[in-house]
Amino acid sequence: MINRVSIVVLTHNRKHELLRTLDKLHELEAPYAIHVVDNASTDGSADAAIARYPDCRMIRLRHNIGAAGRNAGAIAAQTPYVAFCDDDTWWAPGALARASSVMDSFPRLAALTACVLVGSDARIDPACARMARSPLPNELGVPGTAVLGCLAGACIMRRNAFTEVGGYQPRFFLGKEEALLALDLMAAGWHMAYVPSVIVHHHPSMARDTTARRRLLLRNSLWCAWLRRPWKSAAHETARLMRTAMLDPSRMRGAAEALSAVPWVLRNRRVIPSRVEHALQLVQHD
Repeated sequence: MINRVSIVVLTHNRKHELLRTLDKLHELEAPYAIHVVDNASTDGSADAAIARYPDCRMIRLRHNIGAAGRNAGAIAAQTPYVAFCDDDTWWAPGALARASSVMDSFPRLAALTACVLVGSDARIDPACARMARSPLPNELGVPGTAVLGCLAGACIMRRNAFTEVGGYQPRFFLGKEEALLALDLMAAGWHMAYVPSVIVHHHPSMARDTTARRRLLLRNSLWCAWLRRPWKSAAHETARLMRTAMLDPSRMRGAAEALSAVPWVLRNRRVIPSRVEHALQLVQHD
């Protein structure tokens, strides 16, 4: 089972968090292949990681490309499954064996999101609680819930499905990258699931630019709607997002950035099938 899954760790300027995550991953029940994608860190993260764990494959990117750095890790991995985590998340003992067993049992399952336990008190991430309440029908009969989405730092992907749809969109950088990927996976006929018996731990890093993240979330949410949804649905989603953004002026720059890329959006627009739009509306209205 072990040679069927590789781990991809995405990092940027979080040396201490990265080393802690690698410590945890090396405590797993067997030596999984680990690929570290360093998003052009300047704090010595890559050198420190290789000095401590020379068995890891270090992929050094020349520029910080955000979430799309995971694409490089997936390309480098030669296993059927790729388990993604960030420099502040790690897979629990037994989790990858369990996850790969579920993936083996359901060949049309493209992505399995784990139950994320946050902090030393191991509280369940609210996103996982929402996934557990998913209104989508569990057509495959997976041991969890069918979902339209994933948590990028706590999921295992079927490598050929991930690469088939192009992985994460580089232009998004960070924020809502999973949403676009999920729409493309479902449009291509793949399924996604949340399986609570598979565990990932998350000790959130304090090194976060929350203002920039809010701006990017608005921009990328608009792009996601414009790139994939029918125009009527895209218009409704745009109005909803803008009403929310008006309450937080720091996000409004994201709307301007989204508008500036309209030519790119039109060139790359691919409307999702009606069944995917219906699933998305079910999730949003739940």
